[in-house]
Amino acid sequence: MFSKKNNTYYICVFFFSLFVLFLYGPTFTIILLSFQGPDGGLTFPLNGISTYWFEELWRGGSVVDIGSAFKRSIILGIIVMILTVVLSVAAGLAFRKKFWGSNVLFFITVASLIVPSIVLSLGIALQFRLIDDLTKWIGNSLDISWINDSFQTSLGMYSSGLGAQLTWTLPFGLLIMFAVFNRFDKSYEEAARDLGATPWKTFKEIVLPLIAPSIIGIALFGFTLSYDELARSSQVMGSGNTLPLELRGLTTTVTTPIIYALGTVTTFVSFTVIAISVGFYLFLKRKKGI
Repeated sequence: MFSKKNNTYYICVFFFSLFVLFLYGPTFTIILLSFQGPDGGLTFPLNGISTYWFEELWRGGSVVDIGSAFKRSIILGIIVMILTVVLSVAAGLAFRKKFWGSNVLFFITVASLIVPSIVLSLGIALQFRLIDDLTKWIGNSLDISWINDSFQTSLGMYSSGLGAQLTWTLPFGLLIMFAVFNRFDKSYEEAARDLGATPWKTFKEIVLPLIAPSIIGIALFGFTLSYDELARSSQVMGSGNTLPLELRGLTTTVTTPIIYALGTVTTFVSFTVIAISVGFYLFLKRKKGI
C-alpha cells in the first residue's frame, strides 16, 4: 500500500503534469498542425504530413513580409538585450550605495511593470507626437529646410519602439541585479583593492566573472521579452512592424496553416536563444570549476 505521504507526492506530480500540459499543449498542437499537407486546415484531423506551409511562408505566400519582420525583430531584440545588460549592471552598481532620490527612482522604474502595457504604449506615442509637433514648429519658425522638406515623424522602431521595450525589460534586469548584489560578498573587492587593483580592474577581474551567470539571465530576459513583445509595441513602431505585430495581423487575414508554420518558427527561435544561453552558462560554470 502507498503511504499517505506517497499519495500526496503522486497527487502533486499529477497536478503539476496537468499544468505543464496546459502550458505547453497549445504550442505542441500548433507545431503539429504546421506540418500538414497542402490541403490542411486550422483544426484536427491532420490532412497529410509535409513542410508545404513552411515553404509557402518563406516564399512570401502570405499577405505580409515575414522575412523583413523577422529580421527587424532580431535586430531590435539584440539592441534591447545589449542596452538592458549595460543599463541594468550600471544601475545595480549605482544602487549598491544610497544616494538622494534612489528609492523614488527605483519605484518609478518598477512601476512600468504595473502600468497596463497598452496605456504605456499610447502614452509614449503621444509623447513622440508632441516631439513631432515641436520639431515642425521649430522648422517653420526658424525656416529650417531639411525639417520642412523631409521630417515626418520621430516615431520609429529604434526610437519610440526601442524606448517602449526598454520599459519592459529594464525593470526585470534591475531586479535581478538587486538580488545579485544583495548576496555579493564585498570581501573579494576589498582584497583586490588591498593588493593594489584599480576600481576598473577590480570590476573586470573580480566582480564581472562572479556576476556573469546573472548577466546571461538578464540578456536572455532582454532578448526574449523584446522578441515576443506586442502590447507596448502596438502604437509606437512607426512604419516598420516587428514579427509579433505582423503575426497579429495574420490572425485576422490568414485562414491557412501558414500561421502555424510562423508560430513554429518563432517558437524555435525562442528555444534556440534559451539553449544558447544555457550552454554559455554551463561553459562559464565549467571554466570556473564550480
